[in-house]
Amino acid sequence: MYLTPKSGLFLGGSCVTAIAAVGSIFELSYGQPDLGVPLTTIILVLSIPLTGLFFFAAVRDARDNIK
Repeated sequence: MYLTPKSGLFLGGSCVTAIAAVGSIFELSYGQPDLGVPLTTIILVLSIPLTGLFFFAAVRDARDNIK
């Protein structure tokens, strides 16, 4: 079995941060964000690299469990 609970958590984190990034882009593009421009920008800036890191960690964990 390739998917472990650890890689599942990483994939879940990747999904949540990707959704946060897309939501932040829409909020910033279409008017005044509900949380304000500075906080929405911070969420966007943090969520983009976290999405990649979580996905990379999930793939790496799954590859380590192939054996």
